[in-house]
Amino acid sequence: MDSRSLGVDVDAVDAPKVWDAAAVTHALVVRSDDCLLHVPAAEIWVGVRLPGTEVPERATLIEDTLRAAGHPIIDAEAHDDDVLLRIHDPHLVEHLRTVYGRWVEAGFLSDPGQDRVVPYVMPTPGMLDGLPEREPTAVHAAAGRWCYDTMTLVGPGTWEAARGAVDVTLTAAAHVVAGESLVYALVRPPGHHVTRSAFGGSCYLNNAAIAAQALRDGGHERVAVIDIDAHHGNGTQALFYERPDIFYGSLHVDPGAGWFPHYAGFADEHGRLDGIGANLNVPLAPGTGDDRWLTALEQIVEATRSHGVSAVVVSLGVDAAADDPESPLHITHAGYEMSGRLIGALGIPMIAVQEGGYHLDTLGELVLVTLRGLDGAVSDTG
Repeated sequence: MDSRSLGVDVDAVDAPKVWDAAAVTHALVVRSDDCLLHVPAAEIWVGVRLPGTEVPERATLIEDTLRAAGHPIIDAEAHDDDVLLRIHDPHLVEHLRTVYGRWVEAGFLSDPGQDRVVPYVMPTPGMLDGLPEREPTAVHAAAGRWCYDTMTLVGPGTWEAARGAVDVTLTAAAHVVAGESLVYALVRPPGHHVTRSAFGGSCYLNNAAIAAQALRDGGHERVAVIDIDAHHGNGTQALFYERPDIFYGSLHVDPGAGWFPHYAGFADEHGRLDGIGANLNVPLAPGTGDDRWLTALEQIVEATRSHGVSAVVVSLGVDAAADDPESPLHITHAGYEMSGRLIGALGIPMIAVQEGGYHLDTLGELVLVTLRGLDGAVSDTG
């Protein structure tokens, strides 16, 4: 597949970054103050307490950049739990809703002095060895029943932020169903690592999956999720792995090279049962730059087109950028704008849902240029 067949000048990938505010088209942005309430405070990585990177400033910096560029910005509307509870196990949702209060009641803030919910034991298949998985009585044990890593801490405001992100996502979906060609859901915390019954990877509820289900409910018989985050969206893949109606395509740093999520995201994962052929992973070597990254995205766009979808959810992570501390990929601003044009050239309605991106100095600009690419291509083809 040649990028020029999509109406994209592939030679522009290597062009120097030129900021032209007049060239930015103005996709609708949905946001919520609730998304600022989660303050992770730390990540426990290989037993070491490190500063949290998924901070509220991520959202405020993106919003400030998009507002200055002229994007219309609206607040999310409240939605019920219907779509949420069809994507996630109700017990997971209830755990997230209540676990911090239970942690406080159990006295962990003073003994041992842990102000965030942190798992310490997980009921892996190897541990249970065929025994039934039970809900533990102790809250510090329950923490590992639903969370699969020690990096994704729960504190005051975590539930409210994650649930606020769901409202942002569903509001964006409603606008797309009503006729908008592109809407951006400015959410945090991100979501693509959350499966039906477990959260991790700094994610709590799977916003992209919720967006895809909302588009299905809104009349789109086939939907695609295109994930350009630096890390594989193991949660989104797992949720739709047996479904033929929602195609998932991801380009990401190779988990076989030692990168999160380590156990999923390999090229031989094609789907299961009715979902065979509706999953495409393109793992990339550390150090990958624009050319190989965009070639991988072309594969995913072509597969999306072949799947016959009528709407797309973009898991818009910008942590593949060269300056980002959370991945070894080297994608430029021009590469991100080109990625938007490649996806947008599908010419169908889209929701862009924020995922990763942790270099605060460039985060807003990276989102801006990706939306410019998406919206420019949609406008050209729509």
